[in-house]
Amino acid sequence: MTPDDARNLMHEWTESESLRGHMECVAACMAAYAEKHEPDQKDRWIVCGLLHDFDYEKHPSQEEHPFVGVAHLREHANVDEEIIDAILGHAEYSGTPRETPMAKCLYAVDELAGFIVACAKVRPDGIDDLKPKSVKKKLKDKAFAAAVSREDIRRGMEELGVEDSEHIQLCIDAISTERQSVGV
Repeated sequence: MTPDDARNLMHEWTESESLRGHMECVAACMAAYAEKHEPDQKDRWIVCGLLHDFDYEKHPSQEEHPFVGVAHLREHANVDEEIIDAILGHAEYSGTPRETPMAKCLYAVDELAGFIVACAKVRPDGIDDLKPKSVKKKLKDKAFAAAVSREDIRRGMEELGVEDSEHIQLCIDAISTERQSVGV
């Protein structure tokens, strides 16, 4: 599956511009991490980011997401098992271990991408001058973007074995490439 194919599938299943924007941000972060881990597999990493939540709008419960989407991918799409496992692993409750760099990266960027967008939206210059220090300060404010799991962000960085400022900067830089599609 190509990124364009994944994007088309995402658009078929997801009407929410906000959720589409989130998946685009995660895909951008995944592309940045692919450059570090498997540059020749960058498109696969982008596909993973674009599809990780494609079933969420129609199937938001823990009983269904991401299981319905994964079943669809297995039956109707040319998506390999590494991508499937990463998508399953991004949902802590699935019980799927995150063993590959792709799975660890998806988990590490998912919640953080949403949080970075939230941070950028309350700044006069959006993401243009956003720094890791500001993101870390907002992470301490439990009332800000309260639905974002700080524990998932912390655990993701720990599992990935990255320094927090470096990880946050990589994601800020990646998301800034998608600023038009997410309004930051």
